[in-house]
Amino acid sequence: MLRFNILVLACLSYATLLFVVAFWAEKRAEAGRLGWLRSPLIYTLSLSIYCTAWTFYGAVGYAVRSGLEFVTIYLGPSLMMIGWWWILRKLVRIGRVQRITSVADLISSRYGKSTTLGVLVTLLAVIGTTPYIALQLQSVALSFAVFGVNDPSGAVLPDLDKTALWVAVGLAVFTALFGTRNLDANERHHGVVTAIALEAVVKFFALVAVGVFVVWGLSDGLGDLMAKIDASPVAQHPIQGTRWIALTMLSAAALLTLPRMFQVLVVENSDESHLFTAGWAFPLYLFGMSLFVIPIAVVGLEVLPAGANPDMFVLTLPLQSDQRVLATLSFLGGFSSATSMVIVAAIALSTMVSNHIVMPIWLSAQGKGGATVSGDVRRVVLYARRLSIFGVLVLGYLYFHFSGGSEALASIGMISFTGVAQVLPAMLGGIFWRGATRLGAILGVVTGFVVWAYTMFLPSFGAAAGFTPELLEHGPLGLTLLRPQALFGVTGVDPVVHAVSWSLALNTLAFLLGSLFSFPRPVERLQGAQFVNVFEHSGSTRSWSHGFAEAEDLLVMAQRILGPSEAQALFQSEALAQGKEGYLPDTTPEFIERLERELAGSVGAATAHAMLGQIAGGVVVSVEDLMAVADETAQMMEYSSQLELKSEELSRTARKLREANEKLTALSIQKDAFLSQISHELRTPMTSIRAFSEILRDGGAAGDLDAASLERFSTIIHDEAQRLTRLLDDLLDLSVLENGQVSLNWARDNLHDVISRAVNASAEGRAMAIRRNEIAEHIAIETDPDRLAQVFINLIANARKYCDAPVPELRIETRRLGGDRLQIDFIDNGSGIPKDKQTVIFEKFSRLTDHAKAGGAGLGLAICREIVANLGGTIAYLPGQGGAAFRITLPRVRARG
Repeated sequence: MLRFNILVLACLSYATLLFVVAFWAEKRAEAGRLGWLRSPLIYTLSLSIYCTAWTFYGAVGYAVRSGLEFVTIYLGPSLMMIGWWWILRKLVRIGRVQRITSVADLISSRYGKSTTLGVLVTLLAVIGTTPYIALQLQSVALSFAVFGVNDPSGAVLPDLDKTALWVAVGLAVFTALFGTRNLDANERHHGVVTAIALEAVVKFFALVAVGVFVVWGLSDGLGDLMAKIDASPVAQHPIQGTRWIALTMLSAAALLTLPRMFQVLVVENSDESHLFTAGWAFPLYLFGMSLFVIPIAVVGLEVLPAGANPDMFVLTLPLQSDQRVLATLSFLGGFSSATSMVIVAAIALSTMVSNHIVMPIWLSAQGKGGATVSGDVRRVVLYARRLSIFGVLVLGYLYFHFSGGSEALASIGMISFTGVAQVLPAMLGGIFWRGATRLGAILGVVTGFVVWAYTMFLPSFGAAAGFTPELLEHGPLGLTLLRPQALFGVTGVDPVVHAVSWSLALNTLAFLLGSLFSFPRPVERLQGAQFVNVFEHSGSTRSWSHGFAEAEDLLVMAQRILGPSEAQALFQSEALAQGKEGYLPDTTPEFIERLERELAGSVGAATAHAMLGQIAGGVVVSVEDLMAVADETAQMMEYSSQLELKSEELSRTARKLREANEKLTALSIQKDAFLSQISHELRTPMTSIRAFSEILRDGGAAGDLDAASLERFSTIIHDEAQRLTRLLDDLLDLSVLENGQVSLNWARDNLHDVISRAVNASAEGRAMAIRRNEIAEHIAIETDPDRLAQVFINLIANARKYCDAPVPELRIETRRLGGDRLQIDFIDNGSGIPKDKQTVIFEKFSRLTDHAKAGGAGLGLAICREIVANLGGTIAYLPGQGGAAFRITLPRVRARG
């Protein structure tokens, strides 16, 4: 027998390998080196989370108990991938266009971005997935138990609960570490997906290896095996047509509705073309996973003692034959099957809980304006997701504990499949029927959930949930028509078929009646058109009119959800598209819609819509407006569209001309001021030098000057000559930099040291507090340290000179960017730079205030811009930060070639 402690060591080593692979993949993704991480092979292997411990261990037990019926679990998704891939493609396209993050987000967004529907589907998904998570914990605990005793019959150890608890804790930690690194759920979880792809390979080869051993190791090849199958009780089980149809349909629905499958199938999809590869590769994978199920079941019944747990045949057969390596590989295969499912399910469910339960509650608690003035939204969402992960695992463990740990894994899986299938009518109706309404979806989901819970979920707890044998036999209060497994007097039906048929039939009926007898709201109709006709127009709905939102308020909110860099990049790109480079964009309906889609990727469609509604206050298109538009002729619509386009083009051109004229006027004024200042700056020292030189000449020749006077006049001439030299050096330096003739002294240095030298060198003058994160500044950089320090000194000196806050303060923030680049921000707490001067401050003639306060010739920022450009970076002014803010972006390593 394999020693138990060696098995534990192998398990920990395998878990460590998964950590390393996930961490490595995340680092590659952060560096922008995606490559094969976005390949169709990785995508197809990630779909293998469909094959959980149920299919790895439970399929053999299912075959022992029901014969070939286990095939339905593989047949349903295979038919879906091969024959109905167009449904999957439509879901993937909708997911990308609408920034969908989960099943709940899909349903909520389709039906008018309904928070109520989001909460209902989330609760259904959590409750429906709980038995499945319990199944995975149970399978891992049972597999440990098999190794923990000398008897290979699958006996359960007394501390089975403790084993399941420790497994749940470990999976929660791994998922929290690698499943919540990105707030935007549309950003791919490359680390987790790559680890799952590795697990897919491990469990496939583990099951195939056990199968090969059974066929050619424990049997004398295929001929002998076929004879054993003919004589085995497995071949005697009759095929029940109704169960086959129900289970095939149920497993096909699971591919669409299970939170973990929706996560990898839709959310993690980076290219629609990957579906074509998965359409044939994934069914082949399922075929390989099912190929040796019957041989293992037949040989297990023949070789192992009577009463052995058939769910554990995949483990106990190698152990019975003392095949230690094969037994360990089989254990790791089962461990992979269970852990991959739990990890992705926890990620999907935590996203749903945070977006559709926590965020609406938080938003409601903040009241109006909370979207802009409250705390860090990113932190709230991330904490909510991490706590949700632990909460989901705790629920799975509690179900395992209180349900008594039934050994029939397949029965637990059926409960979960049926539960999550209750969103199917609302999902398919929503993407194919424009007449589907929010009320119909709510009625359908609630009806299906109640019937499923009453006929299948709660009875699985038995007497612990009040479902005693008497209640199952006679119904509540003696009402035989309400017997949980014989509703309305329908008897003689298999319990699974009974629950599936009644729950989905009543669900669909309520959905249809609710939709037919209710009228959709305008936003529902618009969303319906976008979902149903997603391939004709993949744009978003026009649900915002001209509201009262300020761009600054939207930027503050976006920064707290998306992060400063992402939010500022979004606003800058929109401003550039509007022809307003250097300014904040206009809050047009199109821009608010774009912002809503971006926010939806982080907090869900319903929450994003609600948060923007607090700020924008835009009016949704009314029904009367829609009917009026519908009554217009196609010719009028086309003519109006052309006029609108021409009007927008003329307005944009006129705005650009005005801005260009204003900039040229400002430059002309600044140039005149510059020439005047330069003349003054040159004339002043030259006049002083000439005057005191004449005094020295005349007084020295006459002998009228004493030694002290000679020294004082000589010092004045020297100081004025230095002043003149500095001015000429600045002009020459700027000219050399602009012509690209500068010679840079490249060297490796620590960014922290460069900033510290600049702070020390600019310490003179007005008192100002400087806030830094010195730990984040310790970054090795290849640059010209002196030139870079010159830029920093200029920015710090400008802050001392121009910051008009009563207690001036300067924040220096440093962060790493993807692609091996750095970002350094200098932000003071003053009133900032006026909008009319933000686009010209880097010009050679630019001055922010009057000459007396400025003191220089207005060349500082122009020199800074040229130095940074020669170092391979950029410097820009950041609007909307409260005070004056400058951002420097630099490569960490000098570009060669």
